[in-house]
Amino acid sequence: MEARAVVTIQQPIEELYRFWRDFSNLPRIIRHLALVSTRDGRSHWVVRGPMGLRLEWDAEVTEDRPNERIAWRSLQVSDVWHAGIVEFHPAPADRGTEVRATLEYRVPGGRLGSALLKAVGEEPSQQLQGDLRRFKQIMEAGEVATVEGQPSGRRAGPISALVRWRERKESEPPRTLTEIAEGRA
Repeated sequence: MEARAVVTIQQPIEELYRFWRDFSNLPRIIRHLALVSTRDGRSHWVVRGPMGLRLEWDAEVTEDRPNERIAWRSLQVSDVWHAGIVEFHPAPADRGTEVRATLEYRVPGGRLGSALLKAVGEEPSQQLQGDLRRFKQIMEAGEVATVEGQPSGRRAGPISALVRWRERKESEPPRTLTEIAEGRA
């Protein structure tokens, strides 16, 4: 699966690059990312997957051009093969910085796993666009704007019940495949 997205952020390239390059900041902007820790030049990623699954992998930076481009990929022994590139370019008409992100990954279950992600509303391009919007909000406003806790004026129905169920599931700690297989989750 591959996802691409672009956003223009009204901040200098250097500031955006510095924030992204510190991978421990990424869980603030990438919705499903629970943790990124760095040690010995490698990073360890923990993601909350669909249905409460927890996926993990180690990654290495494959290219680092300060204030221009960061590329990384997961190491061979991983739950998910993953690679990404984030590029920083001056926006036209001196409007800040254009941030381009491309993510590529192979999910467990191959095509069936990919189809399942799309079926449950986890389409990668939409997720990536949302993640870049959160990046923009944090870098421009210092926080992510949300309507959480705000009345919507709509009657509760099956869709809103499904949304509440999904939000409750996302707030639970992620489960590993082993915990599910052993009936502990």
